[in-house]
Formats: sequence, C-alpha cells, structure tokens
Amino acid sequence: MNKHAQPELKAARIAGGVATAQRHDSAHKHVTGTAVYIDDMPEPAGTLHGCLGLSTATHATIRSMDLSAVRAAPGVVDVLTAEDVPGENDISPTGLHDEPILAEGKVQFHGQPVFCVIARTREEARRACRLAKIEYDDLPFITDVAEADPVKPRLVTAPLTLKRGDAAAALAAAPRRVKGQMRVGGQDHFYLEGQIALAIPGEDRDVTVYSSTQHPSEVQHMVAHALGVPNHAVTIEVRRMGGGFGGKETQGNQFAALAAIAAKRAGKAVKIRPDRDDDMTATGKRHDFLIDYEAGYDDEGNILGVDLRYAARCGFSADLSGAVTDRALFHCDNAYYFPAVKAVSAPLYTNTVSNTAFRGFGGPQGMVGIERIIDEIAFALQKDPLEVRRKNFYGTDTRNVTPYHQMVEDNIIARIVDELEKSSDYRRRRRQIAAFNTNSDIIKRGIALTPVKFGISFTATVFNQAGALVHVYTDGSVHLNHGGTEMGQGVYIKVAQVVAEEFQIDLDQVKITATTTGKVPNTSATAASSGSDLNGMAAQNAARQIKDRLVDFASEAHGVAKDQIVFLPNRVRVGNQEIPFAELVKQAYDARVQLSAAGFYKTPKIHWDREKGQGHPFYYFAYGAACSEVSIDTLTGEYMVERTDILHETGRSLNPAIDRGQIEGGFIQGMGWLTTEELWWDEKGRLRTHAPSTYKIPLASDRPKIFNVTLADWAEANEPTVHRSKAVGEPPFMLALSVLHALSDAVASVTDHRICPRLDAPATPERVLMTIERLKTMRVEN
Repeated sequence: MNKHAQPELKAARIAGGVATAQRHDSAHKHVTGTAVYIDDMPEPAGTLHGCLGLSTATHATIRSMDLSAVRAAPGVVDVLTAEDVPGENDISPTGLHDEPILAEGKVQFHGQPVFCVIARTREEARRACRLAKIEYDDLPFITDVAEADPVKPRLVTAPLTLKRGDAAAALAAAPRRVKGQMRVGGQDHFYLEGQIALAIPGEDRDVTVYSSTQHPSEVQHMVAHALGVPNHAVTIEVRRMGGGFGGKETQGNQFAALAAIAAKRAGKAVKIRPDRDDDMTATGKRHDFLIDYEAGYDDEGNILGVDLRYAARCGFSADLSGAVTDRALFHCDNAYYFPAVKAVSAPLYTNTVSNTAFRGFGGPQGMVGIERIIDEIAFALQKDPLEVRRKNFYGTDTRNVTPYHQMVEDNIIARIVDELEKSSDYRRRRRQIAAFNTNSDIIKRGIALTPVKFGISFTATVFNQAGALVHVYTDGSVHLNHGGTEMGQGVYIKVAQVVAEEFQIDLDQVKITATTTGKVPNTSATAASSGSDLNGMAAQNAARQIKDRLVDFASEAHGVAKDQIVFLPNRVRVGNQEIPFAELVKQAYDARVQLSAAGFYKTPKIHWDREKGQGHPFYYFAYGAACSEVSIDTLTGEYMVERTDILHETGRSLNPAIDRGQIEGGFIQGMGWLTTEELWWDEKGRLRTHAPSTYKIPLASDRPKIFNVTLADWAEANEPTVHRSKAVGEPPFMLALSVLHALSDAVASVTDHRICPRLDAPATPERVLMTIERLKTMRVEN
C-alpha cells in the first residue's frame, strides 16, 4: 500500500441509526395532545357505547336478576348477559376455562362483570347500569392469602418447586439461621389511558376491533371464541396505548369481546371505555405475596442454604398467575448464589379480581424476599448490608448455577456494584449519615445499595418468536410492520432504527405503522421486556431478505461480484460507482425483483422443563444497581428520597435516550409500589382504593431530589441479540429496592441498627411510623 495515498473519506452516518439517541416517534404528539388514541378516533355514524354492570357481592350465587328497568332506560339499545354470548363465555388466557366474560350463576369477587349495557351514549349506558335488581345468596369468601387453609389451600393453578442441593441439610448444619415472614403488597397499573375497545362490524362474520392491548393476537383469539367464528374473521389493531405495564396483556380481552358481540348484534360500531373506578375494580393487578423464608449462614455472612415459600393472592381465576408465581421463584436469588435451595410457589385462590401481569411479572416480588434475608443477616452480624450482598454474589467460573439449574454465563454484577459504589460515594455518605443520625433526634437518614439481575425471555418457550413485514417502495421509502405494540416504551422507534441501519437509509424514510393481526399473524404479547429483542430481530431478518435480493440484482445487472456491493448511507456502492438507494430500488423493481419480505425470529438456546424445575429459560440476564438515600420523620413516618444514583446496563443500547427514560420511569414506578401504592379491601371484600383519591401513585415531587442515571457504556450482550443490545423495560423496576432498604436503614437507626426492622411493603408513612414505634418498644424490652 502506498503510504502517501490519501485515505478514503469516511462516509457520514445515516440520521437515526442504531446506538443513537432519538426521540420517541410520538413524543412531540404526546406533549401537544395530537397523538391519536382509540378514544380520539372519529366515531362511525351511529356508534353505540357500552358499560359493564358489576357485582355488588363478593362471593355468591345469583338468585335472581331483573334487568327490565335497565332495558327500559332512556337510550338503551341492548343488554348483554352470559346467555347472549354466541360462542364460548370464557376469556381464560391459559385455557383453563375459569374466567367468564360475564358471570353465569355465581359471582366470585366484588365488582365482577355480570351484564353489559349498550346505549346511544356512554352516559346513558352508565346510568342504566344502576337500575339492575340482582338478588344474591352470599357464600363464604376469602380475600387475604393469610386466611388460606394452611394444610390444603385452594390453588388456581399448579404450584412450582425449585430445588438444588439439600436445603434442609444445609439449614440444619448452618451455624446461624434466620426465619421470618414478609408481606409484599400489590399494585394497580394506573395506565393513563384506561381499558378501551371500539368494535366495527364488517361483512359476513367479520369484525375489526381497535383495542388498547399489548397482545393483539390473544384478543383476536378471545373475540373469535366469544363470537364462535374463525380467527380470520377478526382483525385487531392498535397504534398506541397510553401505558400498559402488563395490565393490557390479558385484561383487554373482556372489553374487546363484549364490544364485538354487541357490534355484531346491533350492526353498528360499539365502544366500551370504563371509567377509572370501574377499571380499577374490575381489572387485575400486581400480585401481592406472603413470603415465608428460612436461611442458614456462617459468621462471615455467606448464605449456606435457603427455604422459601411464595404465596400469592391470585384472585378467582388463574389468568397468568402460574407464570407470575413461577417467575417469582426464578428471581428468588436476585444476584446471589445459593449452595442449597428449595423454593415453592403457592398461587392461592381468593375472592378478589384475578391478578395479572405487571412489569417484572413476579420477579420483583421474588427479589424482595432474598433482599430481606440479606438485611436479616447483616443486622445479626452487625455488618454493612452491602458487604453481605457482595459476599453472596454469583461468581463467573464457579458459584454460577441458579436454583433452576441454568448457568449464569454473563455475570457483570460485581463490576456494576463496584463502579456505582465509587461513583455514588457510598462509603463516605454512609459515615456521614451515621454521624447525622447521632445528632438528630427527629429526622433520621438511611442509605442502601442494591443489585438487580433479571432474566430475559418468556418462560413459556413458545412465545419467544416474532414476525415482521417490510415493504420497500419504488421511491426508496420503507413501510414497517411487526407484532410489537407501542405503549410509550419506544419499541416502534427502536425497531425502525434497526431497519434504517440495515438499509443504511435515514430514519425518516422508515414509516412506522399500527400493529395489526391482518399484517403479522400469531404474535406474542409485547411483554417480558422482549419487544425490541424479538421484533427487532424479525424486522432485521425481513430487511436482510430484501437486501440480499438487491445485492443479487445489482451483481447481475452491473456485472460485479457480490462482495463489491456495499450499502453506504443513503446510497449503494456497486463496484466503482455509487447509486442512490432509491435509484437502485427502482432499477430492481423494473427488473421484477420482489421488494417485500416477511421476517421471522425465534430465540435460540432456551428450554424449560417445569416438571423437573430445570432448564435454560432465559437467553441472557440484564444487570443494574441503585444507591438511594432517604430521610424520615420519626414522629410522623413521612419521608423523602434525597438522592438516587443508578448504574444500569442495556448492552449496546439501540437508543440511549429511550433506555434512559425507561430506567427513570421504571425506578419511579417501582418506588411507588414499595412505598405509597397500597391496595386495601374492607371486611366485605370490597376494594376501597379504586380511584386517585384513595390510591397514591408517585408524583413528580416524589422523585429523588438528586437523580443520577448512568448507562454502563462498556456493556455488551454476550449473546447475538439485535446489535448486541439488551432489554430495558422491566429490569430497572427492581432498582427501587434500594429505596425500601434505605427506609429500613433509616428506621433501624432508632435502635442503633441492632434490630432488623422487618419493614414490609408498601412502606407507607403509616407503616414506617408503626415500625419505628415497634422498634422503640423492643428496645425498651431489651
């Protein structure tokens, strides 16, 4: 090579490719109010509106139901009961046939839908619902898992047991042991856009439903079953949701099915949008758990064995409770190695609304249990909890097998924690807080640094697949469709970036389109943090098929070798010439080259044997850590989060701006779950926290006063994920464990950290105050 030759000028990057910070595709519409949600869509002429009639009994047989006044009410066009379902009166997502669309003969929770009014206006439908006369014969009910039969509790689905080693022997031989119970509360999704469905009848058996759902294919199946028609007669479409968080994975089925039934009966469009109270009453939530734990450990704080039982309030039907409680066990280790472990789930039946998917899908509850054990050990040994955490981290070459027998092959938690400990100045601040607490009688401070290791993949192997459809038009613009649904998390923009990168065209040349079962069939839910992983790979596959055809065409048409064809930003080098991308596409079209492709992807390596409790259910793990500092008022229990530092890894981030937003939002939502968001049922089994007036989500003013979020820019997925990126939807949620443990640390200061506070969640100001008073009493007694 001639050393004096001028180097070739490096081409500029495309605008909006992968690994660049791009705004959410609808961000400007969100803030200006121009983003179109289902309730914003122009209604077809004559659109009718539905409202659910909810049970006023908690567990009862229906003695009689007089709906004559409802039918005679002004504006009422139709009233649906279970008898009016033409197909199957069931929306059970797991095929257990235990979740009726409308109750039939018996109700199993207060607020269960019993009938549905269809009227000319939403107001008329709501008013008519109140005129129903239903007589019940009450039955015994149970709303709290603590009330379940300890010997033979009623389960909604089969429990899971994970075993590795001999936990009983390890506990018996351990020099130290701790045993206890922890209660972890549930959480309402509180999506900004509530549940909604707009059904428009078509020819013959056809119906199109615009549904606010994370799982269009499941809604399609449920509507088809309810109508008694094939899947091909039902089309589900969703452009965007105003939040989902798991609450729109299965919960939209009921509203879509009823809207579709009513629409086909009336021959008119039907919209159902419950108000916030009905939405919160009739839809499932995060599972609350009662965790029984026993651990054996040595004088250095090394865990030797654990025995765990996770009992969950599942509600009256299975919904997704089996998978949720399974995943709780999958994450009962968090980032820690257990030499011996036994963990069992107990998905318990209760006369409450059936709980469902929620960000983390049981993983957060699983992690809460082991973090309590870490605290218990630290207090017993009078050590810094971070020291105990570090001692028990998974290793790399050894101490790297999970309770479900998967080897942890990508462990970076030690580096994450080391870097965060340094960047957050944890050690110095911990000393300062101790000095502050010594001189402050009323205000106490606390600090905690907690890790997160979260498994990525659907544990049901079948769902780890995705499809995409890509069209390239003759002007070089691209149409993109895939099975992922957009709920604000940014999956649309990320997948569009992947396609833009593949073709080497600017992002604005890729058209994002609404998710619809009419274009990409048999899709999985946008859940399990897998939306970008699965759909990004499927779209990449489709784009590469088209690229291969373009390369083949260019090679033949221009007489050059395939390796001499290179896609450059907005152009293609073919031998010694550069052709604009759009021009090459037009040439290919003229030569009758197919410019459309259906892409597909299935996650490799994963497998799971539930009967054995063994397998490789996760493709990889995502890691992060958070350090939080709080201050509490010991007279009132009120508190503030003074500072939070987060270091989280997303592999080679597809879009750092989107990922940072997910980390910040996930942390705040997790903080709400562990602090202020409390679900409360009264003695009659009625949910009383069913509106913003009684259910407190975090406000902007509740965020940490100092909030530092950093992406680990050195991280890269060890598996060949899409551009070596990692999932980011769920893992940051668990970073909020640092707030719960910082509160515990502050509470413990009233007894000079000699007694583990055993602070349950949510740690509301009331619970913090009661814990402080309990510790003061224990100090006096001791």
